[in-house]
Amino acid sequence: MTATGATAADLRARVAARDDGGETSLAGTSAEFGDHRLNPDLVAEMARSQSREAAVLVPVVDRGEAATIILTTRTRSLRKHSGQVAFPGGAVDDTDASAEAAAMREAFEEIALQPSHVEPIGRLPRYLTTTGFRITPVVAIVSPGFDLLPNPAEVEDVFEVPLGFLMDAANHRQESREFEGLVRHYYTMPFGERFIWGVTAGILRTLYERYYA
Repeated sequence: MTATGATAADLRARVAARDDGGETSLAGTSAEFGDHRLNPDLVAEMARSQSREAAVLVPVVDRGEAATIILTTRTRSLRKHSGQVAFPGGAVDDTDASAEAAAMREAFEEIALQPSHVEPIGRLPRYLTTTGFRITPVVAIVSPGFDLLPNPAEVEDVFEVPLGFLMDAANHRQESREFEGLVRHYYTMPFGERFIWGVTAGILRTLYERYYA
């Protein structure tokens, strides 16, 4: 199933109407939530952990009546999260002026997405992970005409998924597995042979809840 009105212009309007200088605007400080929204028993553990700041780009490509989101498959030789579907992004460096700068830098390094094609329009609430990261998702409109080139050291594949598919709650599933002795619940969004889950699915679910629910 696919959500209606899933265009870049519609998303821009939803972000402007919902945020309007609030806590997740580009100038604001994002509220925090993440894995613990489905797993309250992990909150204390996450609060005690030393978290590192990170940023990911949520790149919405303006493709007329059917916008898409760019996602990547992480190289299988990586030590952590190998083979998983992810947004372009990574740790915020001391030289990065902002979360937006970090997300755009990482997108260029990982898939050669030129910053000239990227227009950040807002932030989602920071997403806490049990692996020790506090991730700021940067929502951006991407103009067509770019040429992507995956960096094989980090990215095995890059692809686009219709925004309408991802913003349709009928395509969101809740699953669970045991993690260090505890049952952890998470979202999945299977798309053909692609299996979107974990942090990526959680951030997409946040995008849905904030602007489309």
